[in-house]
Amino acid sequence: MPNALDLRRRIKGIKNIQKITQAMKMVAAVRLRKAQERVKDSLPYYEGLEGTLLDVIASGEEFNSKLFEEREINHTGYLVIGADKGLAGSYGSNLVKAVQRHSSDTGHVSLVVVGRKVKDYFQRRRVEIDKWYVGISEKPEYRCAADIARNIAELFVTGRYDRVYLVYTKFFSPAVQQVVVEPVLPLVIEPEALTQGRTVQQIYEPSLSEILDEVAKKWLEAAVYKGLVNAAASEVAARLNAMSLATDNAQELISQLVLEYNKVRQANITREITEIVGGAEALR
Repeated sequence: MPNALDLRRRIKGIKNIQKITQAMKMVAAVRLRKAQERVKDSLPYYEGLEGTLLDVIASGEEFNSKLFEEREINHTGYLVIGADKGLAGSYGSNLVKAVQRHSSDTGHVSLVVVGRKVKDYFQRRRVEIDKWYVGISEKPEYRCAADIARNIAELFVTGRYDRVYLVYTKFFSPAVQQVVVEPVLPLVIEPEALTQGRTVQQIYEPSLSEILDEVAKKWLEAAVYKGLVNAAASEVAARLNAMSLATDNAQELISQLVLEYNKVRQANITREITEIVGGAEALR
């Protein structure tokens, strides 16, 4: 049985940890509200570009854009959006499991990753990483999404990738987040979606293909930004839940240790009283 001094030290140490987890929980709660607003604000632009893309394609004119080019799949690319920091529960592990599960039957695979944790994980397992971005996962900016989208498009157009998937954790609520794997390149428009587009005859300058190519690039930027802000909100929510559980577990452990400490202390007091009584009887 540990002595009273050891128990006091453990109780003090756990209380210090509890203060840290409580502070991180409060910080995550404040950041979550802002992250939720970014997710909400990103949707109108993304949906607007998607509608514009459908309008252009629904014109019925022939176009030639490399971002729509479908070819035999020999090399698949994954844009994986993770976190730079840990202490977020199973947030990171769920993400890498989804990538491993989805890519198990896709042949040659390469990654473009966002987040130090994801990069380190796949590097240790010697997975091919073409490009990585660190330091942007917590507060993503649109210029970062534009840079990532430009590199992804270049890797696809040059033939490095024959298909590209976007992998991120979609934010539904502070309690619910889900990893999703979405195909982004080549751009595929479902036939039934074309009926939603505007069918009024229009004149496109300089040409339909150039306009469509530019709109497709903007849509890709918006899709990447949507993934970044959803991942940021999901990371904060996961950290909030993890720190909340850690704080509660620390309190439960402190209660158990205090009870054990009181038992040890009571046993010591009883032993000392017994020794005093025994010594007094011996002197009679």
